Amino acid sequence: MPTVFRSPELSQVQQLVAAAGLPAEDLADANLSHFFGYGSREKPSGVVGLEVFGGDALLRSLVVDPSERGTGGGRLLVAAAEEHAHSQGVRSVYLLTTTAERFFERLGFRRVDRDSAPATIRATREFAGLCPASAAFMVKRLDPASGVG
Repeated sequence: MPTVFRSPELSQVQQLVAAAGLPAEDLADANLSHFFGYGSREKPSGVVGLEVFGGDALLRSLVVDPSERGTGGGRLLVAAAEEHAHSQGVRSVYLLTTTAERFFERLGFRRVDRDSAPATIRATREFAGLCPASAAFMVKRLDPASGVG
C-alpha cells in the first residue's frame, strides 16, 4: 500500500514536477523537510511541498503520476502538508493553480483575489513570476484547535 513520507529526494521532486509541466526552476532552493512524497521512497508517484513563512504557507508542486490519479494520493499529500503546516504554526495555506481549482475546492480551499496575498507569499518566486497571472489564487484557513480547515 502506498504511503506518504517526508523529505523526498530533490532529484525525484524535480523529475515529477517537471514531467507535470509545473514550475521547477526554484526547487533547488526549497527546504525539502517541508515536502512530502507518495508511494515508495525509492520511486515516489507523487509529491507536494510547502514554503512556510510564519503563519502563512504556500502549497506548491502537487503532482501525482497520471497512472496513480484517482487513488487518493493527492488528497493524502495535501492532508500531510496541512498537518505539517499546522505543526509549524501556519494559520493560512495559499496556492496557485492553473488546472486543479476544482480539486482544491473539494479540499476546502477557496479562490481569493491575488491582491489579498500577504507580502511573504507575494515575494515567492512562484507567485512573483513562475506561475502565470491567470492562475487561480486560493487559500484555506487552518483551524488552530484541530489543524485542519
